[in-house]
Amino acid sequence: MMSALSSVSRYGRVLVFDSGMGGLTVAREVAARAPELELIYVADSGFFPYGDKSDDALRGRLPPVAKALVEACRPDVFVIACNTASTLALDEVRAVLDIPVVGTVPAIKPAAERSQTGTIGLLATPGTVRRAYTAELIRRFALSCRVMLHGSVELVRLAEEQAAGGAVSLEAFRAAQAPLYEAEGGDQIDTVVLACTHFPLIRGELAATVPHPVTFIDSGEAIARQTLRVLPAGLTQTENQTGGRTVWLTSDPKAHLRLVEVCRRFGFRTVRTIDVTNN
Repeated sequence: MMSALSSVSRYGRVLVFDSGMGGLTVAREVAARAPELELIYVADSGFFPYGDKSDDALRGRLPPVAKALVEACRPDVFVIACNTASTLALDEVRAVLDIPVVGTVPAIKPAAERSQTGTIGLLATPGTVRRAYTAELIRRFALSCRVMLHGSVELVRLAEEQAAGGAVSLEAFRAAQAPLYEAEGGDQIDTVVLACTHFPLIRGELAATVPHPVTFIDSGEAIARQTLRVLPAGLTQTENQTGGRTVWLTSDPKAHLRLVEVCRRFGFRTVRTIDVTNN
């Protein structure tokens, strides 16, 4: 493991965590509201992707990795910028950390409030779709709505390819999201929850290939606001400057050049590696 960073960042240090590049959309929202904060982006590249991992594997992985990252990076707030991880192990991660932990959960409540037809769609990974946590959010906040779900690993792959500058046809995006709208009642969907942090990366492509107009909603802005709310007093931004931007990977960066390049495009130009295999 790399040596620990300094224990206190004058304007606050926020660690944003995901398995791949999707959480960069959350980091972008935090940076837009508080550019003075030091941001550390961690991609658990050694265990990517989370969306097709078993529940037991993720529960065994996430708490010790989170603890190792906090010990090494000394953030003031830990953000799990991943719906799959949050809907499965948010409480378990909070139990092993002594700093605020902000999770990412599907924006079902605002979608239900905004829908005019009473039919909302949810695009996510298969893991998020099958989670009891997701079902509970629907029960609590969208009981009066019809909620149609579609889990797609392919959309995650397309988002990564597009973000890295690859040539992805619009037809690929059309086909990947088509099952949501082709199901019975899909023509009534007017609001769609982007319940994977990868998906805001391809919002434009999704909007261009839906069979009828819909409103897309994600959790990025809400996560950023909550992150700033829980930031310890005395660490909020006070000057017009930009904090540091570092990306950490849990495997060899040379094996993830596309991920590293996209991180750089988001302003994370310093790349480091952390070994979490012994945690």
